[in-house]
Amino acid sequence: MKHISYILITLVCTLLTACMADSFDDPNTPAEDVFGNKAITETNVITIADLKTMFSSTIKNSGMKEVTDDIKIKGTVTGNDIEGNIYNEVVIDDGTGAFIICIAQGGLFGILPVGQEILVDLKGLYVGAYGQQGEVGTPYTSKSGSTYVSRMSRFLWNQHFRPIGTANPQSVVPEEFDRSLIKNAAYLESHCGKLMTIKGVEIQGADGKAVFAPTDGSVALTANCANRQFKGISSSQLVLRTSTFADFAGNVMPTGKVDVTGIFTRFRDTWQILMRSESDIQPAQ
Repeated sequence: MKHISYILITLVCTLLTACMADSFDDPNTPAEDVFGNKAITETNVITIADLKTMFSSTIKNSGMKEVTDDIKIKGTVTGNDIEGNIYNEVVIDDGTGAFIICIAQGGLFGILPVGQEILVDLKGLYVGAYGQQGEVGTPYTSKSGSTYVSRMSRFLWNQHFRPIGTANPQSVVPEEFDRSLIKNAAYLESHCGKLMTIKGVEIQGADGKAVFAPTDGSVALTANCANRQFKGISSSQLVLRTSTFADFAGNVMPTGKVDVTGIFTRFRDTWQILMRSESDIQPAQ
């Protein structure tokens, strides 16, 4: 009898797994049918601009604060970990601004591709900043005793978001970065985290041999990332930031004038461009 029961349980599990596999493999299956919390409703939705205003002092001081109100944000994924330069994070934009969401999970690009709209229930999560870059996550205390907002578990995240419909990559169009406002504090505050393109720049040190993020000691690294300067632009104003773990870290940087697209994050008063993939850099048009 026990043997028969075991066979029946195994058969049921196999059938359920097969059904889920079919859903994962079918590109037409809406993400909301597979992932997230369907119980989340579009009530008390605020804009990302409003969120930044509500937590402005927390973000400005690179602190963190728990969200105790029943509020939600809705936005479209503009950046993920598809080639490893963005790690354990996704970026969403709702047109009024952009925000980073920190999640301790790999392969987020498979669940949250660019163009996927999501609804995020913020109550119980934490809003904070690292270097004044706004982020959503949970508290983390480092070995040195510093506490800041960081990656939430994938189980917690699954309870706090709901995908809406299917991904539409064509809906995500980068904004052109306004170089005339590179030192403008208001522009930095409103646009940090957005997907943008800076046009007609040259990477300093690109000679046909130098790579984006070498690990041979030829370039100083900060947190396993190489910051590359652009010719004619101070590194205190803007850098191209590439992780040594990015798929394209060891690829040769292009010479000449290029257009660079990426998530324009900030570290205090410095813009940091995070390319999502190597295709984010193209010859200048």
